Amino acid sequence: MVHAAMWREAILLLALAPFVYYALATSAALVFFTRERARHPRNFVPPVSVLKPVRGVDFGSYENFASFCRQEYPDYEILFAVNDDADPAVPLIRRVMAEFPERKIRLLTGSEHLGANRKVNKLARLAREARNDVLVLTDGDVRVGPHFLKEVVAPLADRNVGAVTSFYSGIAEKNLGAEIEAVGASSDFFAGVLMAGWLEGISFALGASIATTKEWLAKMGGFEAIADTLADDYELGHRIAKAGGEIRLSRETVWTMYPAQTLRSFWDHQVRWARTVRLCRPMSYIGLLFTQGLPWALIAALIAPAKWIAGVYLLAYLILRFAMAWTVGIWGVGDEVLRRKIWLLPLRDTLHFVIWLASFGSNRIRWGNVEYAIRQGRMVPTAGGRTAPANPAKSLPRP
Repeated sequence: MVHAAMWREAILLLALAPFVYYALATSAALVFFTRERARHPRNFVPPVSVLKPVRGVDFGSYENFASFCRQEYPDYEILFAVNDDADPAVPLIRRVMAEFPERKIRLLTGSEHLGANRKVNKLARLAREARNDVLVLTDGDVRVGPHFLKEVVAPLADRNVGAVTSFYSGIAEKNLGAEIEAVGASSDFFAGVLMAGWLEGISFALGASIATTKEWLAKMGGFEAIADTLADDYELGHRIAKAGGEIRLSRETVWTMYPAQTLRSFWDHQVRWARTVRLCRPMSYIGLLFTQGLPWALIAALIAPAKWIAGVYLLAYLILRFAMAWTVGIWGVGDEVLRRKIWLLPLRDTLHFVIWLASFGSNRIRWGNVEYAIRQGRMVPTAGGRTAPANPAKSLPRP
């Protein structure tokens, strides 16, 4: 009986850890966004090359591409890269080029095969073709506001800043899987990013938007050094940080698309993403167990010595979890999907715990039609798997 009581007390004590995390993450968000909104950015507007590796299109592609042509910025070019000229994005890019003739836009097709990550292969070519020293990398499914470039480039005036990265708000199709993904990123993932910045500083980048320079890119070994990595955004920021560059979080939020998904595609995507995080930051990933309030609250409620104690744990989860989600995702990042769908949090947290467990099942991921084993952060095709051949590099002229 004594041992049982000790175990119960130990579990009840451990179950408090997520509540402490929720409170600290809420505080970190309040500090970060209050400070950043009061800050006046430097008037630093060097020429910029926007690098956009693209594959395929989604429900928001045209507006995503066009948003980069509406920047209130004096001198910049936009470079798109696709795998081949049959890519569905090519007609949309040509349309943007025709509708914004005042913008310097180039479309490149094909890239040298440097590694298994075809996005990085394209980025390597884009960086070589870029005419400016300041590079801003964004994915094809990213949409930005008119002040985006001014905001993300300004911190690079400090030569110690190696990269600037941005949070992203969701634009989701009316689909449960898409909405749960958007809710998870803005209500939970960004809280972890803010906590990392508060406790140890940011040593990674978020893939939606990364601003850096050719100088810092050369210091970290160039895109060639990460051409076989799965988490290229993480590795880019991490290697710049290891080279001595400071990684800054921008107050400028971008938007990213969450298309409709089947149950299978939702599961595969979430497990692949979770497995990627686990393989990049194994100890931190294990520590995520103590940031998941729902399973701990349920366990505590089941073993609590009194009903009122069980009620306190469940109520604390609801209050602190929703407070963190609102502060980080709605007040901070401004995510409209979370604002409308915040009631999905308990369902999302349930799925997140199951996916967290499932991510330990293998060190393999499937990307496209190829299965890879992840070894020391690098993608290695498994037996029988092969990467698609690279296409000859060429430039598509303006129509």
